Amino acid sequence: MTAIAIVAICAWALVSIVDSAKDKSRKKLNTKEVDAYKKEIADLKERVSVLEKIVTDERYDLKKQFADLEKDRVA
Repeated sequence: MTAIAIVAICAWALVSIVDSAKDKSRKKLNTKEVDAYKKEIADLKERVSVLEKIVTDERYDLKKQFADLEKDRVA
């Protein structure tokens, strides 16, 4: 009976150690994912900023107006 109790306690301790190791590895993976997402968001913000500059540029509007005139001529 004592042997069964000792085996049960050892098994419980082993399972606890393995679970805590899994939790630590998940946190590291999540940190890597978070860093990757932060970098991607920063890159996307930069791209949106460039697009905003292009679209709000006066020359962009002028080119669009020329393109619209060309379409009207063809039609």
